[in-house]
Amino acid sequence: MKLGVVGLPNVGKSTLFNAITHAGAEAANYPFCTIEPNVGVVAVPDERLEKLAALYNSKKVTPAIVEFVDIAGLVKGASRGEGLGNKFLSHIRECDAIVHVVRCFEDENVTHVENSVDPVRDIETINLELILADLEAVQKRQDRIKNAARGGADKTAAAEFAFLEKLTAHLEQEQPASCLPVNEDEKVLLDNLFLLSAKPVVYCANIAEKDMGADESGLPLVQKVRSYAEKHGAGVIVVCAKTEEELAEMDPADAAVFLEEFGLKESGLNKLIKASYSLLGLISYLTAGEKETRAWTIVKGTKAPQAAGKIHTDFEKGFIRAEVVDWETLLECGGLTGAREKGKVRSEGKDYVMKDGDVVLFRFNV
Repeated sequence: MKLGVVGLPNVGKSTLFNAITHAGAEAANYPFCTIEPNVGVVAVPDERLEKLAALYNSKKVTPAIVEFVDIAGLVKGASRGEGLGNKFLSHIRECDAIVHVVRCFEDENVTHVENSVDPVRDIETINLELILADLEAVQKRQDRIKNAARGGADKTAAAEFAFLEKLTAHLEQEQPASCLPVNEDEKVLLDNLFLLSAKPVVYCANIAEKDMGADESGLPLVQKVRSYAEKHGAGVIVVCAKTEEELAEMDPADAAVFLEEFGLKESGLNKLIKASYSLLGLISYLTAGEKETRAWTIVKGTKAPQAAGKIHTDFEKGFIRAEVVDWETLLECGGLTGAREKGKVRSEGKDYVMKDGDVVLFRFNV
């Protein structure tokens, strides 16, 4: 999973990136300090892995991973090359989803490019730039297939051209591609365009340290972000990027105590991973043994043979069956042998739809 971290300059974007990746992107109080996209790969926190690894005394533990790409602060006019412009829009195009950091704190020592704090205005500024960039891409595609579509002889091109006209009209109304109603055929066409405004979004409301653990009803800027996100089918998490950066430097035990003092159950990273997984419809199944305990990321609804193919293509080609047990049940039974003895291991065939937390042993023959 590759997430592009975006936002206006000085909203706390690179500070949050530092916290969740330890990659050390320079965080300075001026625009465009992130000149190249910083990339950090982080492990997905998963308590299940540690418990299963302890059960099997595994030599190796391999979590699922997420790649974060810190993209330079966008500004009004980015789609026309303002600021550092289109260069950074192309980096977003390569990501699976967008983490949009929004400033929800007042601080006279941290400048704002618009000289005031208004999270919805900031969101709409960046969203408009994404829409304008998409509009340009769609119009270029129209120009390329116009001759083939003319007259209707090439039915495929004609159908695509008609859809592009519908999409253009939608984007011209300053509406993101993600909220365009489409049928199954149109969805395929839309997906093939890799549009920026079609990508799933998690809004990350960055609050002040003094607001940590506060009731959100008393944080009007956060409420504005939540209201906007609900209308547009986006996810929301609330973090204090500055505190997350401090947490990243702490020993895990100290970090847990620190979070507890604020009445928080988990870090911003955990919340971000969960929100992103949910938004993209992802789950993890597990494999466990003495050699390795590992998490494998798949799309919700994936069937057993395709899940097996994540490990190796031969597993999918020669799939016979999957021996499946829930991870908690496996722990309770003390391992696969105990689970078998208690009749807790299920033998599933090719039509079995994998569930989050399944521990699986695939049987195959090639």
